[in-house]
Amino acid sequence: MKKTNFGSLCFAVFLAQVSLSAQTVYDQIDKQATAMDAKVIEWRRDLHQNPELSNREFKTAEKVAAHLRSLGLEVRTGVAKTGVVGILRTGKPGPVVGLRADMDGLPVVERVNLPFASKAKGEYRGEEVGVMHACGHDTHVAMLMGAASILTNLKSQLTGTVVFIFQPAEEGPPPGETGGAKLMVDEGLFKDLKINVVFGQHINSMIEVGNINLRPGGLLAAADRFVIKVKGKQVHGSQPWAGVDPVTVAAQIVLGLQTIVSRQLDLTKEAAVISVGKITGGVRNNIIPEEVELEGTIRTLDVAMQDDLHERLRRTATNIAEASGATAEIEINKFVPVTYNNAELLTKMGSTLKRVCGEDNVVISRATTGAEDFAFFANEVPSLFYFLGGRTPSLDPKAAPAHHTPDFYIDEAGMKLGVRLFCNLVVDYATKQK
Repeated sequence: MKKTNFGSLCFAVFLAQVSLSAQTVYDQIDKQATAMDAKVIEWRRDLHQNPELSNREFKTAEKVAAHLRSLGLEVRTGVAKTGVVGILRTGKPGPVVGLRADMDGLPVVERVNLPFASKAKGEYRGEEVGVMHACGHDTHVAMLMGAASILTNLKSQLTGTVVFIFQPAEEGPPPGETGGAKLMVDEGLFKDLKINVVFGQHINSMIEVGNINLRPGGLLAAADRFVIKVKGKQVHGSQPWAGVDPVTVAAQIVLGLQTIVSRQLDLTKEAAVISVGKITGGVRNNIIPEEVELEGTIRTLDVAMQDDLHERLRRTATNIAEASGATAEIEINKFVPVTYNNAELLTKMGSTLKRVCGEDNVVISRATTGAEDFAFFANEVPSLFYFLGGRTPSLDPKAAPAHHTPDFYIDEAGMKLGVRLFCNLVVDYATKQK
């Protein structure tokens, strides 16, 4: 008779039980995500119709907090000014997993013909502006509200703690204010709750519904803001030789900055961008002004390249100005660091992503020069961030409206996958930590 290894048999039975239990949870997640999809869409449409600007997400926060309280969760409000945090404690030992959604809209006037299109107004830099969820943050909030509902329903089958992070001011706080992910970190959210890992997702109008895009390492660029004040000598427009024209000097600096990227950086290593987005100067057609101000953005995917580019920008602007008898005052503010996906975490959770989405629908993409302040969370704990498809499959990707534009549009059919991914990542991470 063949001898039976009792220990091996017991372990095999245990694995079978774990596998069966996990499959049951997966089935329940799928069933509940389908059942509440209409509710998630309803939440999203309400949020879309009533967007609020960064650090002004008062009504949004009230809606989120009310929902989390209705689930019986521990709720914290006023986090980083207008943020909301919900805490699901299972009472069983396990990891503390963070899930993040951003809440703010943009100063954009919507022109998409939708019954729930935004007509909202707000104040930005002292001016009345239209407000629109032109980057999909309304879908992020709705999906995380849905995930909170499902995970709370499954509390008895979970271990550890789940922290639902509804973050304000991802697009950047108003001038002179602090906010966003950095302020949440500075206030001690991660240390206080001892968060071990955090997952984030961003819907994308260019990616087909059902797909996700991500990569290990740097996924999104660091974003820095620069201001260059070019100072000359004011003079009548008919006699430019009698003064120092900061307008022409500013124009030369704009062109000079472009050669930093195109001729001085090794772009085979990583991409980089310098863009001037605003030029201010002058009051009248026949007066050469005393000062012109340039304002722009720097995007880099490598820390060493970031520091090098800053130095080159200072040198280029200073030398061009001095060559014409002007001066240049340069200010560079580091705004958001590179968003890094922890390679080990991606390897660990890759099977979850493929199981939920389908193996062919998980695409390893190139890095993008967009930026995300989720990066501050990723600097604190191992993190995973991915782009979620929001484009109707029949729509040509080239025709898909870009983010931050009046025509931005998301296919709501992609939201259920986002809810399922959040829930499955929580379940599987806890299981794989055992």
